[in-house]
Amino acid sequence: MSSLLIDNIAELTTNDPELGPGVGGRVHDAAVVVEADRIAWVGPASKAPQADTRYDAGGRALLPGWVDSHTHMVFAGDRGAEFEARMAGTAYAAGGINVTVAATREASDESLYQNLVRLTNEARRDGTTTIETKTGYGLTTEDEVRSARIAARVVDAVTFLGAHVVPNGTSPDAYLDLVTGPMLDAVAPHVSAVDVFCEQGAFDEAASRRVLETARSRGLATRVHGNQLGHGPGVQLAVKYGSLSVDHLGFLSPADIAALAESPTVATVLPACDLSTRMPFAPARDLLDAGATLAIASNCNPGTSFTNSMAFCVATAVLQMRLTVEEAVRAATLGGATALGMHRDGWVDPRGNAQPRVGMVAPGARADLHLIDAPSASHLAYRPGMRLTRAVWIAGREFGQ
Repeated sequence: MSSLLIDNIAELTTNDPELGPGVGGRVHDAAVVVEADRIAWVGPASKAPQADTRYDAGGRALLPGWVDSHTHMVFAGDRGAEFEARMAGTAYAAGGINVTVAATREASDESLYQNLVRLTNEARRDGTTTIETKTGYGLTTEDEVRSARIAARVVDAVTFLGAHVVPNGTSPDAYLDLVTGPMLDAVAPHVSAVDVFCEQGAFDEAASRRVLETARSRGLATRVHGNQLGHGPGVQLAVKYGSLSVDHLGFLSPADIAALAESPTVATVLPACDLSTRMPFAPARDLLDAGATLAIASNCNPGTSFTNSMAFCVATAVLQMRLTVEEAVRAATLGGATALGMHRDGWVDPRGNAQPRVGMVAPGARADLHLIDAPSASHLAYRPGMRLTRAVWIAGREFGQ
């Protein structure tokens, strides 16, 4: 078993309060030792043990790899015209999803796979080491199953989102029967969770409740797209059914915030999507102050958030949502891991392999690391829009090497 010493780290974000102060558990003048795919040692560089090889961080900052807990990256086609119209004043409506559905159904398996690989490699080059993605652009049993199979070849977590929208020309009742019956049965072996878009223009409270109840009866974890376009029942349903996360959250009541603060359900905010749809930013500051667990994700998709840059999302959360840099980095790493149930050892990836926890730089965690070309994580927001990634390690292996 070979070991790697990364030293001369000006600032190390661990997300472990036992290793350093603050929500980031920061250590200065630090070092990290990696053995195989795991972190073996963390501490002051002056006390670092020997290792087989050494990497000089050059006085830069080292972070956990980004954990992007909400994406929609199995798709074909382009919705640039829709984006341009939205920037000219056209309101966002969920119906645009059907444009991507049509293109995705027509695409070959290989083209969908290659597009997913392209997008995930973009993200990994910028420090994202753990990626979730959803189905939801097939909306037939055959197309949802193939989307899940393609996703499982590439990403770390696959979520079934047959309950995205009702496809054109389909009865809502008949489609709900399909999503909660034969489609779910066919997709279930390939996914770890079920999501529902509980929103006007998508699935109402009764339909969303049925999706969540059916998923739970199958032993699958659940997630909810909720409270994106207006006030609604998404948050309360997610909390009631013990969902891993509820995502978007642009319109929250005090009762919604209190429910999330009192629940293990993670509040996942999607700042790039809020910008792209010109909707109100989710009240991330209020959620954190109330005691909710917060995650930041990219929502990479072709219609409302065509970016997989977690650094951009973190900068936006700091500059527009009033988070501190430490809070935003934690939400985009350990918060995302918690939203995926990956903050504990033993979670199972789509290939059936048990994995160590992610989202931290601490002994025993998976060695997912992101070195930035700056002395502090503060530069992620201090220099917005700049590509700062210097090196990335995924499960102990340097990406691109």
